[in-house]
Amino acid sequence: MNSPPAYPGIRISGCRALGAEGSSNAESLDRLLPPVGAGRSPRKRTTSQCKSEPPLLRTSKRTIYTAGRPPWYNEHGTQSKEAFAIGLGGGSASGKTTVARMIIEALDVPWVVLLSMDSFYKVLTEQQQEQAAHNNFNFDHPDAFDFDLIISTLKKLKQGKSVKVPIYDFTTHSRKKDWKTLYGANVIIFEGIMAFADKTLLELLDMKIFVDTDSDIRLVRRLRRDISERGRDIEGVIKQYNKFVKPAFDQYIQPTMRLADIVVPRGSGNTVAIDLIVQHVHSQLEEQRKLRWDMAALASAHQCHPLPRTLSVLKSTPQVRGMHTIIRDKETSRDEFIFYSKRLMRLLIEHALSFLPFQDCVVQTPQGQDYAGKCYAGKQITGVSILRAGETMEPALRAVCKDVRIGTILIQTNQLTGEPELHYLRLPKDISDDHVILMDCTVSTGAAAMMAVRVLLDHDVPEDKIFLLSLLMAEMGVHSVAYAFPRVRIITTAVDKRVNDLFRIIPGIGNFGDRYFGTDAVPDGSDEEEPYTG
Repeated sequence: MNSPPAYPGIRISGCRALGAEGSSNAESLDRLLPPVGAGRSPRKRTTSQCKSEPPLLRTSKRTIYTAGRPPWYNEHGTQSKEAFAIGLGGGSASGKTTVARMIIEALDVPWVVLLSMDSFYKVLTEQQQEQAAHNNFNFDHPDAFDFDLIISTLKKLKQGKSVKVPIYDFTTHSRKKDWKTLYGANVIIFEGIMAFADKTLLELLDMKIFVDTDSDIRLVRRLRRDISERGRDIEGVIKQYNKFVKPAFDQYIQPTMRLADIVVPRGSGNTVAIDLIVQHVHSQLEEQRKLRWDMAALASAHQCHPLPRTLSVLKSTPQVRGMHTIIRDKETSRDEFIFYSKRLMRLLIEHALSFLPFQDCVVQTPQGQDYAGKCYAGKQITGVSILRAGETMEPALRAVCKDVRIGTILIQTNQLTGEPELHYLRLPKDISDDHVILMDCTVSTGAAAMMAVRVLLDHDVPEDKIFLLSLLMAEMGVHSVAYAFPRVRIITTAVDKRVNDLFRIIPGIGNFGDRYFGTDAVPDGSDEEEPYTG
Protein backbone atom coordinates (compact mmCIF):
# COMPACT_ATOMS: atom_id res chain seq x y z
CA MET A 1 0.00 0.00 0.00
CA ASN A 2 1.07 3.55 -0.56
CA SER A 3 2.18 5.44 2.54
CA PRO A 4 -0.14 8.29 3.65
CA PRO A 5 0.80 11.83 2.62
CA ALA A 6 2.57 13.91 5.24
CA TYR A 7 -0.01 16.66 4.66
CA PRO A 8 -3.45 15.12 5.29
CA GLY A 9 -6.06 16.98 3.32
CA ILE A 10 -3.68 17.66 0.44
CA ARG A 11 -4.44 15.14 -2.27
CA ILE A 12 -3.65 15.87 -5.88
CA SER A 13 -5.65 14.09 -8.53
CA GLY A 14 -3.40 11.87 -10.60
CA CYS A 15 -0.52 12.04 -8.11
CA ARG A 16 0.90 9.01 -6.34
CA ALA A 17 2.78 8.82 -3.05
CA LEU A 18 5.26 5.97 -3.48
CA GLY A 19 5.64 3.67 -0.45
CA ALA A 20 8.88 2.11 0.72
CA GLU A 21 8.07 -1.04 -1.23
CA GLY A 22 7.64 1.01 -4.40
CA SER A 23 11.36 1.03 -5.15
CA SER A 24 13.81 -1.84 -5.15
CA ASN A 25 16.67 0.55 -4.61
CA ALA A 26 15.40 2.20 -1.44
CA GLU A 27 18.01 0.40 0.62
CA SER A 28 20.77 2.30 -1.22
CA LEU A 29 19.66 5.43 0.66
CA ASP A 30 19.54 3.90 4.14
CA ARG A 31 22.62 5.82 5.24
CA LEU A 32 21.06 9.11 4.18
CA LEU A 33 17.33 8.93 4.69
CA PRO A 34 15.09 8.54 7.75
CA PRO A 35 12.46 5.81 7.78
CA VAL A 36 9.19 6.67 6.09
CA GLY A 37 6.66 8.16 8.48
CA ALA A 38 9.28 8.95 11.09
CA GLY A 39 7.84 11.37 13.59
CA ARG A 40 9.09 14.92 13.52
CA SER A 41 8.76 17.36 16.34
CA PRO A 42 6.65 20.37 15.41
CA ARG A 43 8.62 23.47 14.47
CA LYS A 44 7.56 27.06 14.60
CA ARG A 45 7.18 28.58 11.17
CA THR A 46 7.64 32.18 10.31
CA THR A 47 8.25 34.64 7.47
CA SER A 48 11.03 37.03 6.68
CA GLN A 49 11.85 39.88 4.33
CA CYS A 50 13.99 41.16 1.33
CA LYS A 51 16.74 43.08 -0.47
CA SER A 52 16.52 44.58 -3.91
CA GLU A 53 18.59 42.68 -6.44
CA PRO A 54 17.69 41.98 -10.08
CA PRO A 55 14.43 39.99 -9.87
CA LEU A 56 14.46 36.43 -11.10
CA LEU A 57 10.99 36.40 -12.56
CA ARG A 58 8.98 38.94 -14.51
CA THR A 59 5.44 38.09 -15.51
CA SER A 60 2.83 39.86 -17.58
CA LYS A 61 1.20 41.08 -14.36
CA ARG A 62 4.09 42.06 -12.11
CA THR A 63 7.68 41.59 -11.04
CA ILE A 64 8.36 38.89 -8.44
CA TYR A 65 11.41 39.71 -6.35
CA THR A 66 13.48 36.66 -5.56
CA ALA A 67 16.50 38.12 -3.82
CA GLY A 68 14.84 37.87 -0.42
CA ARG A 69 14.73 40.41 2.35
CA PRO A 70 16.11 40.53 5.90
CA PRO A 71 13.51 39.50 8.43
CA TRP A 72 11.14 41.63 10.43
CA TYR A 73 11.56 41.34 14.18
CA ASN A 74 9.10 42.13 16.94
CA GLU A 75 9.26 44.86 19.55
CA HIS A 76 11.71 42.80 21.57
CA GLY A 77 14.17 42.50 18.69
CA THR A 78 13.57 38.77 18.35
CA GLN A 79 12.47 37.02 15.18
CA SER A 80 8.70 36.57 15.15
CA LYS A 81 8.53 34.39 12.09
CA GLU A 82 10.52 31.90 10.07
CA ALA A 83 10.39 31.28 6.34
CA PHE A 84 8.25 28.52 4.82
CA ALA A 85 10.67 26.22 2.99
CA ILE A 86 9.54 24.13 0.03
CA GLY A 87 11.77 21.37 -1.33
CA LEU A 88 11.47 20.41 -5.00
CA GLY A 89 13.07 17.10 -5.99
CA GLY A 90 13.08 15.05 -9.17
CA GLY A 91 15.28 13.75 -11.93
CA SER A 92 17.58 15.85 -14.08
CA ALA A 93 15.60 18.06 -16.51
CA SER A 94 12.30 16.98 -14.96
CA GLY A 95 11.09 20.59 -14.88
CA LYS A 96 11.83 21.44 -11.25
CA THR A 97 12.87 25.02 -11.96
CA THR A 98 9.85 25.58 -14.21
CA VAL A 99 7.53 24.24 -11.53
CA ALA A 100 9.27 26.47 -8.97
CA ARG A 101 8.69 29.54 -11.15
CA MET A 102 5.05 28.62 -11.64
CA ILE A 103 4.59 28.24 -7.88
CA ILE A 104 6.30 31.59 -7.29
CA GLU A 105 4.04 33.34 -9.78
CA ALA A 106 0.87 31.70 -8.51
CA LEU A 107 1.71 32.35 -4.85
CA ASP A 108 1.56 36.11 -5.43
CA VAL A 109 3.97 36.61 -2.50
CA PRO A 110 6.32 39.54 -3.19
CA TRP A 111 9.38 38.16 -1.38
CA VAL A 112 10.70 34.77 -2.44
CA VAL A 113 14.08 33.03 -2.50
CA LEU A 114 14.76 30.38 -5.14
CA LEU A 115 17.79 28.34 -4.14
CA SER A 116 19.18 25.83 -6.64
CA MET A 117 21.19 22.78 -5.65
CA ASP A 118 23.21 23.29 -8.83
CA SER A 119 25.03 26.11 -7.02
CA PHE A 120 26.45 23.69 -4.46
CA TYR A 121 28.59 21.28 -6.45
CA LYS A 122 31.83 20.58 -4.64
CA VAL A 123 35.10 22.10 -5.81
CA LEU A 124 36.79 19.50 -8.00
CA THR A 125 40.37 18.33 -7.70
CA GLU A 126 42.63 18.47 -10.77
CA GLN A 127 42.01 14.78 -11.40
CA GLN A 128 38.26 15.25 -11.13
CA GLN A 129 38.44 18.28 -13.43
CA GLU A 130 40.14 16.08 -16.03
CA GLN A 131 37.44 13.44 -15.63
CA ALA A 132 34.70 16.05 -15.98
CA ALA A 133 36.26 17.42 -19.16
CA HIS A 134 35.88 13.95 -20.71
CA ASN A 135 32.37 13.35 -19.29
CA ASN A 136 33.75 10.77 -16.88
CA PHE A 137 32.83 12.46 -13.59
CA ASN A 138 29.53 11.61 -11.89
CA PHE A 139 27.73 14.88 -11.10
CA ASP A 140 24.56 12.91 -10.28
CA HIS A 141 25.94 11.23 -7.17
CA PRO A 142 25.24 12.55 -3.62
CA ASP A 143 28.99 12.89 -3.03
CA ALA A 144 29.16 15.53 -5.79
CA PHE A 145 27.25 18.02 -3.62
CA ASP A 146 28.43 20.06 -0.64
CA PHE A 147 25.61 19.13 1.76
CA ASP A 148 27.26 20.86 4.72
CA LEU A 149 27.18 24.17 2.85
CA ILE A 150 23.62 23.54 1.62
CA ILE A 151 22.35 22.87 5.14
CA SER A 152 24.10 25.84 6.74
CA THR A 153 22.86 28.10 3.94
CA LEU A 154 19.24 26.96 4.26
CA LYS A 155 19.33 27.25 8.06
CA LYS A 156 20.54 30.86 7.83
CA LEU A 157 17.95 31.73 5.20
CA LYS A 158 15.16 30.36 7.38
CA GLN A 159 16.50 32.49 10.24
CA GLY A 160 16.49 35.55 7.98
CA LYS A 161 20.25 35.93 7.91
CA SER A 162 22.21 36.94 4.84
CA VAL A 163 24.07 34.14 3.05
CA LYS A 164 26.72 33.88 0.38
CA VAL A 165 25.81 31.41 -2.36
CA PRO A 166 28.43 30.08 -4.79
CA ILE A 167 27.94 30.58 -8.52
CA TYR A 168 28.74 27.40 -10.47
CA ASP A 169 30.09 27.53 -14.02
CA PHE A 170 28.91 24.45 -15.90
CA THR A 171 31.20 25.07 -18.86
CA THR A 172 34.36 24.91 -16.72
CA HIS A 173 32.95 22.66 -13.96
CA SER A 174 34.08 25.10 -11.28
CA ARG A 175 32.84 27.75 -8.88
CA LYS A 176 33.22 31.34 -9.99
CA LYS A 177 35.26 33.73 -7.89
CA ASP A 178 32.27 35.93 -7.01
CA TRP A 179 29.45 34.61 -4.82
CA LYS A 180 25.96 36.12 -4.70
CA THR A 181 24.22 37.35 -1.55
CA LEU A 182 20.71 36.20 -0.62
CA TYR A 183 18.43 37.02 2.31
CA GLY A 184 15.60 35.16 3.99
CA ALA A 185 12.11 35.61 2.56
CA ASN A 186 8.46 34.75 3.14
CA VAL A 187 8.95 31.59 1.09
CA ILE A 188 12.14 29.68 0.25
CA ILE A 189 12.02 27.22 -2.65
CA PHE A 190 14.96 24.81 -2.73
CA GLU A 191 15.22 22.66 -5.85
CA GLY A 192 17.65 19.96 -6.92
CA ILE A 193 18.01 16.32 -7.92
CA MET A 194 19.21 15.38 -4.41
CA ALA A 195 16.86 17.71 -2.53
CA PHE A 196 15.63 14.83 -0.33
CA ALA A 197 18.90 12.89 -0.02
CA ASP A 198 19.99 14.04 3.44
CA LYS A 199 18.30 13.58 6.83
CA THR A 200 19.21 17.01 8.21
CA LEU A 201 18.20 18.75 4.99
CA LEU A 202 14.82 17.04 5.04
CA GLU A 203 14.10 18.38 8.53
CA LEU A 204 14.50 21.96 7.24
CA LEU A 205 11.82 21.53 4.57
CA ASP A 206 8.22 22.34 5.49
CA MET A 207 6.85 20.83 2.28
CA LYS A 208 8.46 18.28 -0.04
CA ILE A 209 7.38 18.01 -3.68
CA PHE A 210 8.65 15.45 -6.19
CA VAL A 211 8.37 16.36 -9.88
CA ASP A 212 7.82 13.11 -11.81
CA THR A 213 8.50 13.39 -15.54
CA ASP A 214 8.87 10.67 -18.17
CA SER A 215 12.49 9.62 -18.72
CA ASP A 216 12.35 10.17 -22.49
CA ILE A 217 11.15 13.74 -21.99
CA ARG A 218 13.92 14.34 -19.45
CA LEU A 219 16.56 13.06 -21.87
CA VAL A 220 15.33 15.32 -24.68
CA ARG A 221 15.34 18.33 -22.35
CA ARG A 222 18.80 17.51 -21.05
CA LEU A 223 20.17 17.22 -24.59
CA ARG A 224 18.69 20.59 -25.52
CA ARG A 225 19.89 22.30 -22.32
CA ASP A 226 23.44 20.90 -22.17
CA ILE A 227 24.14 21.53 -25.84
CA SER A 228 22.67 25.06 -26.06
CA GLU A 229 23.44 26.37 -22.56
CA ARG A 230 26.45 24.44 -21.32
CA GLY A 231 28.53 24.01 -24.45
CA ARG A 232 28.44 20.20 -24.58
CA ASP A 233 28.34 17.98 -27.66
CA ILE A 234 25.56 15.45 -28.24
CA GLU A 235 27.87 12.44 -27.95
CA GLY A 236 29.19 13.59 -24.59
CA VAL A 237 25.70 14.31 -23.23
CA ILE A 238 24.39 10.86 -24.22
CA LYS A 239 27.51 9.18 -22.80
CA GLN A 240 27.12 10.98 -19.49
CA TYR A 241 23.39 10.23 -19.39
CA ASN A 242 23.80 6.48 -19.89
CA LYS A 243 26.84 6.16 -17.64
CA PHE A 244 25.81 8.39 -14.73
CA VAL A 245 22.47 10.21 -15.00
CA LYS A 246 20.11 7.27 -15.57
CA PRO A 247 21.77 4.92 -13.05
CA ALA A 248 21.87 7.70 -10.44
CA PHE A 249 18.17 8.40 -10.95
CA ASP A 250 17.29 4.73 -10.44
CA GLN A 251 19.55 4.34 -7.39
CA TYR A 252 19.37 7.67 -5.56
CA ILE A 253 16.65 9.96 -6.90
CA GLN A 254 13.58 7.86 -7.67
CA PRO A 255 13.62 6.21 -4.21
CA THR A 256 13.26 9.65 -2.59
CA MET A 257 9.84 9.96 -4.17
CA ARG A 258 8.53 8.00 -1.18
CA LEU A 259 9.59 10.87 1.10
CA ALA A 260 7.64 13.51 -0.81
CA ASP A 261 4.49 14.99 0.64
CA ILE A 262 3.21 15.59 -2.87
CA VAL A 263 4.13 13.98 -6.22
CA VAL A 264 3.48 16.04 -9.35
CA PRO A 265 3.24 13.94 -12.52
CA ARG A 266 3.98 15.69 -15.84
CA GLY A 267 5.78 18.54 -14.07
CA SER A 268 4.80 22.01 -15.22
CA GLY A 269 1.94 20.60 -17.30
CA ASN A 270 0.04 19.62 -14.15
CA THR A 271 -1.55 22.97 -13.34
CA VAL A 272 -4.14 21.35 -11.04
CA ALA A 273 -1.38 20.02 -8.80
CA ILE A 274 0.39 23.39 -8.73
CA ASP A 275 -2.85 25.19 -7.83
CA LEU A 276 -3.40 22.86 -4.88
CA ILE A 277 0.19 23.30 -3.70
CA VAL A 278 -0.25 27.07 -3.82
CA GLN A 279 -3.49 26.84 -1.82
CA HIS A 280 -1.73 24.87 0.91
CA VAL A 281 1.23 27.26 1.10
CA HIS A 282 -1.20 30.19 1.33
CA SER A 283 -2.93 28.52 4.28
CA GLN A 284 0.41 28.08 6.04
CA LEU A 285 1.38 31.71 5.42
CA GLU A 286 -1.99 32.88 6.71
CA GLU A 287 -1.29 31.18 10.04
CA GLN A 288 2.02 32.99 10.21
CA ARG A 289 0.38 36.35 9.53
CA LYS A 290 -1.48 36.08 12.82
CA LEU A 291 1.79 37.19 14.44
CA ARG A 292 1.64 40.68 13.00
CA TRP A 293 3.91 43.54 13.92
CA ASP A 294 1.87 45.71 16.24
CA MET A 295 2.99 49.32 16.60
CA ALA A 296 0.66 49.72 19.53
CA ALA A 297 2.85 47.26 21.41
CA LEU A 298 5.72 49.68 20.95
CA ALA A 299 3.63 52.54 22.23
CA SER A 300 2.71 50.82 25.48
CA ALA A 301 5.67 48.56 26.16
CA HIS A 302 7.93 51.08 27.86
CA GLN A 303 5.71 53.80 29.26
CA CYS A 304 7.00 55.46 32.45
CA HIS A 305 10.41 53.83 32.13
CA PRO A 306 13.52 55.98 32.62
CA LEU A 307 15.49 56.76 29.47
CA PRO A 308 18.16 54.11 28.80
CA ARG A 309 21.81 54.56 29.65
CA THR A 310 22.76 53.93 26.03
CA LEU A 311 21.11 57.23 25.05
CA SER A 312 23.25 60.34 24.73
CA VAL A 313 21.58 63.68 24.04
CA LEU A 314 23.62 66.62 22.79
CA LYS A 315 23.88 69.24 25.53
CA SER A 316 21.03 71.73 25.12
CA THR A 317 23.08 74.92 25.03
CA PRO A 318 21.40 78.21 24.07
CA GLN A 319 22.92 77.76 20.60
CA VAL A 320 21.50 74.23 20.17
CA ARG A 321 18.10 75.27 21.50
CA GLY A 322 18.11 78.28 19.21
CA MET A 323 18.71 76.10 16.17
CA HIS A 324 15.92 73.76 17.26
CA THR A 325 13.63 76.76 17.57
CA ILE A 326 14.34 77.69 13.97
CA ILE A 327 13.89 74.26 12.40
CA ARG A 328 10.76 73.47 14.43
CA ASP A 329 9.07 76.75 13.44
CA LYS A 330 6.54 76.01 10.68
CA GLU A 331 7.16 79.49 9.24
CA THR A 332 10.89 78.87 8.68
CA SER A 333 11.86 79.06 5.01
CA ARG A 334 13.31 76.03 3.30
CA ASP A 335 16.74 77.67 2.93
CA GLU A 336 16.96 78.42 6.64
CA PHE A 337 15.63 74.97 7.52
CA ILE A 338 18.40 73.34 5.46
CA PHE A 339 21.12 75.67 6.81
CA TYR A 340 20.36 75.12 10.52
CA SER A 341 19.64 71.42 10.05
CA LYS A 342 23.11 71.01 8.56
CA ARG A 343 24.64 72.86 11.51
CA LEU A 344 22.89 70.53 13.95
CA MET A 345 23.95 67.48 11.94
CA ARG A 346 27.58 68.54 12.13
CA LEU A 347 27.38 69.02 15.91
CA LEU A 348 25.58 65.69 16.30
CA ILE A 349 28.20 63.75 14.36
CA GLU A 350 31.09 65.42 16.16
CA HIS A 351 29.41 64.44 19.43
CA ALA A 352 28.88 60.87 18.26
CA LEU A 353 32.52 60.41 17.29
CA SER A 354 33.55 61.02 20.90
CA PHE A 355 32.05 57.60 21.75
CA LEU A 356 34.37 55.73 19.37
CA PRO A 357 37.22 53.78 20.96
CA PHE A 358 40.54 55.63 21.21
CA GLN A 359 43.93 54.49 22.39
CA ASP A 360 47.08 56.24 23.55
CA CYS A 361 49.66 57.09 20.92
CA VAL A 362 52.78 59.24 20.69
CA VAL A 363 53.71 61.42 17.72
CA GLN A 364 56.59 63.77 17.08
CA THR A 365 55.89 67.45 16.49
CA PRO A 366 57.72 69.58 13.86
CA GLN A 367 59.82 70.85 16.76
CA GLY A 368 61.12 67.33 17.36
CA GLN A 369 59.16 66.87 20.57
CA ASP A 370 56.97 63.91 21.53
CA TYR A 371 53.27 64.50 21.98
CA ALA A 372 51.21 61.97 23.94
CA GLY A 373 47.85 61.91 22.21
CA LYS A 374 44.98 59.65 21.16
CA CYS A 375 44.19 57.79 17.95
CA TYR A 376 41.16 55.84 16.72
CA ALA A 377 41.39 52.23 17.92
CA GLY A 378 39.02 50.69 15.36
CA LYS A 379 39.54 49.43 11.83
CA GLN A 380 37.24 51.74 9.86
CA ILE A 381 34.12 53.91 10.13
CA THR A 382 31.17 53.32 7.82
CA GLY A 383 28.08 55.50 7.54
CA VAL A 384 24.71 53.95 6.64
CA SER A 385 21.80 56.27 5.86
CA ILE A 386 18.14 55.26 6.08
CA LEU A 387 16.59 56.78 2.96
CA ARG A 388 15.35 59.28 2.25
CA ALA A 389 16.07 61.84 4.99
CA GLY A 390 19.03 59.95 6.39
CA GLU A 391 21.08 60.74 3.31
CA THR A 392 20.99 64.46 4.23
CA MET A 393 23.38 63.61 7.07
CA GLU A 394 26.00 62.08 4.78
CA PRO A 395 27.79 65.38 3.91
CA ALA A 396 28.29 66.17 7.60
CA LEU A 397 29.77 62.73 8.20
CA ARG A 398 32.07 63.05 5.20
CA ALA A 399 33.18 66.47 6.42
CA VAL A 400 34.55 65.09 9.68
CA CYS A 401 35.52 61.51 8.71
CA LYS A 402 38.08 61.35 5.92
CA ASP A 403 37.50 58.55 3.39
CA VAL A 404 34.43 57.27 5.25
CA ARG A 405 32.48 54.57 3.42
CA ILE A 406 28.73 55.07 2.89
CA GLY A 407 25.90 52.57 2.59
CA THR A 408 22.15 53.08 2.14
CA ILE A 409 18.94 51.35 3.24
CA LEU A 410 15.41 51.99 1.96
CA ILE A 411 12.50 50.78 4.08
CA GLN A 412 8.88 51.22 3.05
CA THR A 413 5.54 50.20 4.47
CA ASN A 414 3.50 47.38 2.99
CA GLN A 415 0.11 49.07 2.68
CA LEU A 416 -1.73 45.74 2.98
CA THR A 417 0.00 44.42 6.11
CA GLY A 418 1.31 47.60 7.74
CA GLU A 419 4.72 45.99 8.10
CA PRO A 420 8.02 47.62 7.19
CA GLU A 421 9.79 46.05 4.22
CA LEU A 422 13.32 46.48 2.96
CA HIS A 423 13.29 47.54 -0.69
CA TYR A 424 16.87 48.59 -1.28
CA LEU A 425 20.17 47.84 0.37
CA ARG A 426 23.71 48.79 -0.53
CA LEU A 427 26.39 48.14 2.05
CA PRO A 428 30.18 48.26 1.67
CA LYS A 429 32.06 44.97 1.71
CA ASP A 430 33.45 43.64 4.98
CA ILE A 431 31.25 45.97 7.00
CA SER A 432 31.33 43.51 9.90
CA ASP A 433 34.72 44.86 11.01
CA ASP A 434 33.62 48.52 11.07
CA HIS A 435 32.04 50.92 13.52
CA VAL A 436 28.77 51.83 11.80
CA ILE A 437 27.09 55.23 12.04
CA LEU A 438 23.41 54.56 11.26
CA MET A 439 21.75 57.84 10.28
CA ASP A 440 18.12 58.95 10.21
CA CYS A 441 16.78 62.44 10.86
CA THR A 442 13.74 61.57 12.97
CA VAL A 443 12.72 58.44 14.89
CA SER A 444 9.21 58.17 16.33
CA THR A 445 8.24 54.53 17.01
CA GLY A 446 11.69 53.18 16.20
CA ALA A 447 10.26 50.43 13.98
CA ALA A 448 12.31 51.25 10.88
CA ALA A 449 15.43 51.93 12.95
CA MET A 450 15.03 48.50 14.55
CA MET A 451 14.75 46.88 11.15
CA ALA A 452 17.84 48.73 9.93
CA VAL A 453 19.77 47.55 13.00
CA ARG A 454 18.65 43.98 12.23
CA VAL A 455 19.98 44.33 8.70
CA LEU A 456 23.37 45.34 10.11
CA LEU A 457 23.34 42.50 12.63
CA ASP A 458 22.50 40.05 9.85
CA HIS A 459 25.63 41.32 8.12
CA ASP A 460 27.58 40.36 11.24
CA VAL A 461 28.12 43.90 12.51
CA PRO A 462 28.49 43.59 16.31
CA GLU A 463 25.68 45.30 18.20
CA ASP A 464 28.08 47.40 20.28
CA LYS A 465 29.64 48.78 17.09
CA ILE A 466 26.37 50.33 15.88
CA PHE A 467 25.65 54.01 16.60
CA LEU A 468 22.11 55.22 15.81
CA LEU A 469 22.11 58.98 15.11
CA SER A 470 19.02 61.14 14.72
CA LEU A 471 18.31 64.85 14.96
CA LEU A 472 15.09 64.24 16.85
CA MET A 473 13.67 61.17 18.58
CA ALA A 474 10.51 60.36 20.51
CA GLU A 475 10.85 58.63 23.87
CA MET A 476 8.87 55.74 22.44
CA GLY A 477 11.45 55.18 19.69
CA VAL A 478 14.36 55.46 22.13
CA HIS A 479 12.85 52.84 24.44
CA SER A 480 11.94 50.49 21.59
CA VAL A 481 15.43 50.46 20.09
CA ALA A 482 17.19 50.29 23.46
CA TYR A 483 15.00 47.44 24.71
CA ALA A 484 15.49 45.38 21.58
CA PHE A 485 19.19 46.17 21.18
CA PRO A 486 20.64 47.18 24.56
CA ARG A 487 24.21 47.55 23.25
CA VAL A 488 23.40 49.94 20.39
CA ARG A 489 24.50 53.50 21.21
CA ILE A 490 21.66 56.00 20.58
CA ILE A 491 22.68 59.62 19.97
CA THR A 492 20.42 62.58 19.23
CA THR A 493 20.13 66.35 19.64
CA ALA A 494 16.72 66.21 21.36
CA VAL A 495 14.08 63.80 22.69
CA ASP A 496 10.37 64.69 22.60
CA LYS A 497 7.90 63.13 25.00
CA ARG A 498 5.03 61.93 22.86
CA VAL A 499 3.79 60.55 19.55
CA ASN A 500 0.20 61.06 18.44
CA ASP A 501 -2.26 58.55 17.02
CA LEU A 502 -0.62 58.93 13.61
CA PHE A 503 2.78 58.21 15.17
CA ARG A 504 4.00 61.76 14.62
CA ILE A 505 6.45 63.15 17.16
CA ILE A 506 4.89 65.80 19.45
CA PRO A 507 5.74 68.70 19.48
CA GLY A 508 8.04 67.47 16.71
CA ILE A 509 9.58 68.93 13.62
CA GLY A 510 7.13 67.93 10.87
CA ASN A 511 8.07 65.71 7.97
CA PHE A 512 11.79 66.33 7.72
CA GLY A 513 12.17 65.02 4.17
CA ASP A 514 9.37 67.15 2.78
CA ARG A 515 10.70 70.29 4.47
CA TYR A 516 14.31 69.62 3.42
CA PHE A 517 13.69 68.54 -0.18
CA GLY A 518 10.73 70.86 -0.77
CA THR A 519 8.31 68.04 -1.57
CA ASP A 520 4.63 67.90 -0.70
CA ALA A 521 3.72 66.15 2.52
CA VAL A 522 1.79 62.89 2.30
CA PRO A 523 -1.59 63.15 4.06
CA ASP A 524 -1.52 61.47 7.46
CA GLY A 525 2.14 60.64 7.00
CA SER A 526 4.49 60.32 9.91
CA ASP A 527 7.62 62.17 10.85
CA GLU A 528 9.95 59.26 10.17
CA GLU A 529 11.82 59.40 6.90
CA GLU A 530 12.49 55.76 6.07
CA PRO A 531 9.78 56.29 4.54
CA TYR A 532 8.19 53.82 6.96
CA THR A 533 4.94 55.06 8.47
CA GLY A 534 5.93 54.25 12.01
